[in-house]
Amino acid sequence: MPPRRFLAAALAVVAITAGTTAAVAAPNPASPTTTLNPISSSFADTFADPSIIQGRDGYWYAYATSDPLVAGGPFGLMHMARTKDFGSWEYLGTVFTDTTKPAWAAPGSFFWAPDIRYFGGRYVMYFTVTDTLANPGGDPAIGVATAPTPAGPWTATDAPVVAPKPDGNGGFFGTIDPAMLTAADGKRYLYTGGFYGGISVTELSPDGLHSVGTPTQVTVGDRYEGSYAVYRDGWYYLMGSSMNCCAGPTTGYSVFAGRSRSPRGPFVDATGASLNESRVGGTTVITQNGNKWIGPGHHAFITDAAGQDHIVYHAIDRGTPWLTDPFGINRRPMLIDRIDWIDGWPRTRAGLGPSDTPQPAPVTGSAAGIDSTDPAAGLWGAARQPGDSLGGPDAAIRGVAVTRQSAPGGSVRVEADVKLGSSFTTVLGGSVVATVSGSKIRVLAGGRSASATLPADFDRSQWNKLSVQVLGNTVTVRVNDAGLGDLYAEAQLVVPGLKVRSAPVSWLGSAELDNLTVRAVAQPVRQLAAVPETGKLLAGDEFDGPGLGAGWSWVRPDSKAVVADGKLSWPVESTDLVGSANNAGLLFHETPAGDSWIAETKLHLELGEGDIRNYQQAGMIAYLNDDDFARFGDVSIWKTRQTEFGRELVARASDGATSYGGAAIGRPAPTMWMRLAYHRNAAGEHVYRAGSSIDGKTWTWGASWALPAGVTPKLGLYAHGDQTGSTPPIATFDYLRFYESK
Repeated sequence: MPPRRFLAAALAVVAITAGTTAAVAAPNPASPTTTLNPISSSFADTFADPSIIQGRDGYWYAYATSDPLVAGGPFGLMHMARTKDFGSWEYLGTVFTDTTKPAWAAPGSFFWAPDIRYFGGRYVMYFTVTDTLANPGGDPAIGVATAPTPAGPWTATDAPVVAPKPDGNGGFFGTIDPAMLTAADGKRYLYTGGFYGGISVTELSPDGLHSVGTPTQVTVGDRYEGSYAVYRDGWYYLMGSSMNCCAGPTTGYSVFAGRSRSPRGPFVDATGASLNESRVGGTTVITQNGNKWIGPGHHAFITDAAGQDHIVYHAIDRGTPWLTDPFGINRRPMLIDRIDWIDGWPRTRAGLGPSDTPQPAPVTGSAAGIDSTDPAAGLWGAARQPGDSLGGPDAAIRGVAVTRQSAPGGSVRVEADVKLGSSFTTVLGGSVVATVSGSKIRVLAGGRSASATLPADFDRSQWNKLSVQVLGNTVTVRVNDAGLGDLYAEAQLVVPGLKVRSAPVSWLGSAELDNLTVRAVAQPVRQLAAVPETGKLLAGDEFDGPGLGAGWSWVRPDSKAVVADGKLSWPVESTDLVGSANNAGLLFHETPAGDSWIAETKLHLELGEGDIRNYQQAGMIAYLNDDDFARFGDVSIWKTRQTEFGRELVARASDGATSYGGAAIGRPAPTMWMRLAYHRNAAGEHVYRAGSSIDGKTWTWGASWALPAGVTPKLGLYAHGDQTGSTPPIATFDYLRFYESK
């Protein structure tokens, strides 16, 4: 049927049915549920590397790596839990037992990082096996298991889906941390890998159980793990966790993103830097903000019934970083926070990072008088069917169906698990028509239309996810596997001046519906949260005299550091400050009075590209003593060049053992501008947030570290690191300035 005739026919049906329903107003929504991190606290102290999916029974199911849930507990073979509203949780046990785990796993192997999906009429889980029988001793591989329900029982395949990858030196690369994506080309892809070898993407067979073809490396070998990929607005976003997951109170894990028009990359960040180059790129998705949570990472995404994205991740409470028994197991509970898409990039709470106060929970269930798990009762013209082992009753539509109550006007979202007939149409507000017919998705509104083509092998006889959303003047229709950022096809239409009135939702055609929700769309956040800004100049040194100006002092003076030609030139010392070395020279300047200010320097440091120079670096340091400091530098880490904000402290008072970890920030370059924004928090702690720039104008603000209350730390400069096999580079500082913090 031509688009205009189809639109006229659809609206005629709406006009006929609306008279029986328009007078039935939707009730006021219930008070929203809130969450308080960590959301896994009711059943676990640690629930690391979480992934999550909504089952057909309406529950959200979460899965985690094989750590003990509590101190003294066993290393369970991956864990499962579920919730209806994110306010209360039920622990369901382990994914595997000793008798059901993969037969090809070596005895004593760990099972890490489950990634949950649904397609082809079954649940599919990918996971890391740290050691296989083929090469006992450490040859990680990716396993896959299937189940008829999200709670199992899980049946593992008889071989890895991605086999161990030899490194050419008798060992194996880190084939870990899987994440699957169904893409618009109709193919399934699996992203795997870690710090040793980098992340690669592998095409999968249509059933998702076998890898095919040649993998494509999409990140540099020394930076990212814990991948997750989503499609949004024409882009594929690859996200990965960086630095260290598991350093107790100095864990600096953070999540960064790049995007590409292809699921195979290349992925570049907001500045245009690639995730697969030595001077590695990455736009911050989440990093620590100075509250109690550190090391946020290894995440998954979900989209709630209001169209709001959320990040589910683990983090560490810096006050209780380990399980007490056995000591050394990092205590990594599960957290959740809102994701805002700002200027095309995902940001956690508009850049505020992990929350430690009550937050609105993901929106679940439906408005418009619909019970999402038994939708037929809220519809005229739909037949109730008993459902199957995956979920409760569903609604069968054969012809016309209409909600008994009106949907919200303005921005509205309708979403459901669907088993599609030959043609199925959704009508919103009497003005937006979305249809899935044959191989096409089509959307019509305001006299305009847009369409997209489904993959040739799209299986409409299986349950898939269909969403129709109006947000302002944009209509988006998407068909995908399970609403986890995957995609079979999406049609998007912009209609200037589009107004959607409050009216019943109507459907025409043939389909079965489950988990049906009708909701007002969450109001998007479009602007990043405020970041530190400099005010008037308070103090500093421009290095324009014959030597250091007033206010400087040394710890372990280095005579090679000289002031000349308006710069401080300092050859990188073959020394270190981490662990027991403590032989590096440090140069400090008096800091301003007051509880907030910003220190800034301009640094030039040639670290080359692509070769191993562990760990030549220079930058700024906040220092209490040799075992308690935060160090912000441009640093070489194996073959990468990174901007690292590291932290060392005494982690165990009984023997003075120290811990060191770091967070990555921004894009590295031979010439960098660097800032440390200082403030004192309510507990009296000294909090430093790092920011970097490659042009001195546009700043990227990253992680924060808190040093203990009491004595104010010193603030200064450093230049040190290993010199094995190379000539020491020279760190050149143009100035050190202290500004008022606005």
